[in-house]
Amino acid sequence: MDSGQAGPVSEPSGSVGDPQAACDSGAAIDTGTAIDTGTARPPTSCRAREVLQRVGDKWSMYVIDLLGQGTMRFTELHRAIDGITARMLTVTLRGLERDGIVTRTIHPVIPPRVEYALTPMGRTLLDTIGKLVSWADSHLPEIEAARAAYDARHPAE
Repeated sequence: MDSGQAGPVSEPSGSVGDPQAACDSGAAIDTGTAIDTGTARPPTSCRAREVLQRVGDKWSMYVIDLLGQGTMRFTELHRAIDGITARMLTVTLRGLERDGIVTRTIHPVIPPRVEYALTPMGRTLLDTIGKLVSWADSHLPEIEAARAAYDARHPAE
């Protein structure tokens, strides 16, 4: 099962107009004027990219989708997300809470009861994430066929 953590990606840095070089120097960049090509324009700042990395993370998308159904406890989330470790769920929830997407409520009972819910801002992501999940579900046969064809052309070494 996929651990959810990708290996390091090496890209050239320091070139003119390189977004990572601008991020490293603390400068925001403008990637040019928007031309309507039917594709989304890349984020123009490092901060926007950080937020997109958080909400676009596979575990975050699962958490946001599940919390769209209502408030849940940690153990409910953990059971509902196949393949996520308790540590990765904790890291994901903390990041979403830090970004104001999820709230964490501790109820003063013994033992303490902790619940997670989407904030109003977090709820605004549900439509977008729902569309992505629906797209993935509806295209699974095509994706599996494409993978099989690719694997047949590129046998494992």
